[in-house]
Amino acid sequence: MDSKTVYLNGRYLPLHDAKISVLDRGFLFGDGIYEVIPAYSGLLFHFEEHMERLENSLSSIRLTNPHSRAQWLEILEPLLDKNLDQYIYLQITRGAADKRDHAFPENIAPTVFAMCSNIAPVAGLESGVKAISVDDSRWELCNVKATTLLANILLRQQAVEKGCAEAILVKDGYVTEGAASNIFAVIDGILITPPQGSEILPGITRNVILDIARQNNIPYSEDIISLDALQTASEIWLTSSTREIVPVVQLDNEPIANGKPGPIWKAMNQLFQAYKQSHHE
Repeated sequence: MDSKTVYLNGRYLPLHDAKISVLDRGFLFGDGIYEVIPAYSGLLFHFEEHMERLENSLSSIRLTNPHSRAQWLEILEPLLDKNLDQYIYLQITRGAADKRDHAFPENIAPTVFAMCSNIAPVAGLESGVKAISVDDSRWELCNVKATTLLANILLRQQAVEKGCAEAILVKDGYVTEGAASNIFAVIDGILITPPQGSEILPGITRNVILDIARQNNIPYSEDIISLDALQTASEIWLTSSTREIVPVVQLDNEPIANGKPGPIWKAMNQLFQAYKQSHHE
């Protein structure tokens, strides 16, 4: 299917023809959730895990899932190109009512939108990227992949304006995640990532990395990380579905170790690429 073709409420159509009502609650209130699913050579990566996260997000905002997993697969697969590495962006809002009202409207159909984009190479992957630490000012349901991302956008923009790739968020002195990523750190030879809970998004790539570490005897722990401890780390990584594993070589204008991607990142990145290959052959 043409890369400019999208799915909207039961139809495949050109992107420029895709329209929603100005009364859609996603537009008015950010009343919806989204999911991002990478696909390699036309195969959706960890589809079941992404569906589980989608279902959890929908349940958290009390929105009924409009499709079964099999139906989602039938909807999304036609958008993919088997010759490319891509990702699906899927968004579901509560739909459009006949008036603007904070209360949930009754008997309206959800708005379902999906599009496919190519995965772009990550700038600075081999040399590493810069990051800053900022106070985590988001709401308390960060485990819900909600479309209400204004706080994340404002935090990321602080990083961009300082020439950095990401903002690492800190709450009460402890690291939570990046504005659009999960975080890992190597401290005293152990790979550490904050535990899952309401303060972080349960990243699919995050969980894959933990599985790879377990299978390859890489010491790891799901534990809290103070900002002070992070500043002593020998390696820091940012992970997400579209950027995979990105090494941070500078935090708050200070180099991480020798200011270059570390050996554990190099080993994990190779293992992750091999894992991807084995899952789409």
